[in-house]
Amino acid sequence: MSSVAGLLALLLHLALVLAGAPLLLGLLRLIKARMVGRAGPPVLQPWRDLLRLMRKQPVVADGTSWLFRSAPAVALAATCTAAALVPSFALGMTTAPVGDLLVIGGLLALGRAVLALAAMDSGTAFGGIGASREMTFSVFAEPVFFLIVFTLALITGSTNLDTASSVVNAGVGLRISMALGLVATTTLAIAECGRVPVDNPASHLELTMVHEAMVLEYSGRHLAMIEFTAALKLLLWMSVIAVLFCPFGIAPHDGPGATLAPWLWLLGIAAWAAKMVLLAVALAVFETIQAKMRVFRVPELLGMALLLGLLAVIFLFVSQGFAQGAP
Repeated sequence: MSSVAGLLALLLHLALVLAGAPLLLGLLRLIKARMVGRAGPPVLQPWRDLLRLMRKQPVVADGTSWLFRSAPAVALAATCTAAALVPSFALGMTTAPVGDLLVIGGLLALGRAVLALAAMDSGTAFGGIGASREMTFSVFAEPVFFLIVFTLALITGSTNLDTASSVVNAGVGLRISMALGLVATTTLAIAECGRVPVDNPASHLELTMVHEAMVLEYSGRHLAMIEFTAALKLLLWMSVIAVLFCPFGIAPHDGPGATLAPWLWLLGIAAWAAKMVLLAVALAVFETIQAKMRVFRVPELLGMALLLGLLAVIFLFVSQGFAQGAP
């Protein structure tokens, strides 16, 4: 893809992601409400809430430092940068050379660490509880992430999202490691985004609060940035799952007619939107069932993801060993 086409794809990608993140959250809430028999809020309600918060003056607690005031902007900037590196409808964007899974993981870890430090900076009990739980969960989540990256790097030969997506789209055959990696990545995404059963964004119950406990002291435009960051992070993880494990429909970065082909981009946008809707429906069903069953505990859930990631690596080594030993 030429530099002009790559830049245009990046700008269109950012517009879609930034506009679609609150819409995805609104769709998720609407589906969950309909599943329990309620009318539910409109899909545009998250955008209305964000605009309302942006018009309000933030209230900052006494004794907080510059870290507390700048943390929402830093977390939002880190998440936006990570979202710019994850392709949605087309490969070969301007940011493709640096669209590496390790870079994306580092940016998300930066946003998580900044919010945890800001929660402790406020000096409240809830902030300390939320920050402690968030860092404890990250101890389990980080090894899962590296095992997933290691598995994909062995299968595709790269940790770059464009390269990995192209290899998977070209066909890697039926691999148990890819299936285990998909389950582990989905579990990691649920934990990273603070969804049920790791956290319940719709509740302020002390026993379940993680993300909400860290941001209780924020208000106004600071809270709007945090809420937008959470919605963008959810869309980012769904896009990572889509581009790595089901990259069909995405516009290629090379080949005949790939540069500035509107019909390929329209097909890619439609495929990406359909995948986001399907993932939102699946997540809504899982959260609705899980909220009633409550069978998982967070260490067990992330421990299961760690075991699946380890099994993916083991199965991959075993299968490659058999392939090399075959006559």
